[in-house]
Amino acid sequence: MTLITDTLSRAADTTSPLLPVLAGRWSPRGFDPTALVDEATLTTVLEAARWAPSASNIQPSRFIVARRGTDSFVKVHETLRGFNKAWANAASVLIVNVATLAIDETRENPWARYDLGQAVAHLTIQAQHEGLHTHQLGGFDGAALALAFGLAEDQAIVSITALGVLGDVSLLSRELLERETAPRTRKPLTELLLVDD
Repeated sequence: MTLITDTLSRAADTTSPLLPVLAGRWSPRGFDPTALVDEATLTTVLEAARWAPSASNIQPSRFIVARRGTDSFVKVHETLRGFNKAWANAASVLIVNVATLAIDETRENPWARYDLGQAVAHLTIQAQHEGLHTHQLGGFDGAALALAFGLAEDQAIVSITALGVLGDVSLLSRELLERETAPRTRKPLTELLLVDD
């Protein structure tokens, strides 16, 4: 089997035209372990998350931003599981995505995780626009991560975003390389629509 290692042109083959930044977004594992994200660009990416919509403008999204080479990055990376640990250390930044669940002392925000998801989506698309790439991670030890950063009980870690610049995919293990270069697929739109009157 021949592996296709051109990961620079992986735009989605969509059935309807999308904005190029949306069609071009994909989730690489092969990051450049020497690349840095400059602070102005990182701030812009985080600003996109800040301006995402949220129910009643409660803004429950919180982020732990850990730049490669810092103690915070090491703490986040140590909690990763499985394949994630093998490649995520090459990302320039690991962003822990946290939802604040409480509205106040008596009420929980039922949309907190949804709103965090919107914030991360905005962050992801802004990063793509800036020439960066992201990969969302679910394989991590949330309890260890919460303990490492002293999170409150009402702060739920939902995901981690690896952020960086594309690197040399030939440095990945063969198994990761196969995942990196596999064809991009999605279920047909008709399968997603429960009702379409």
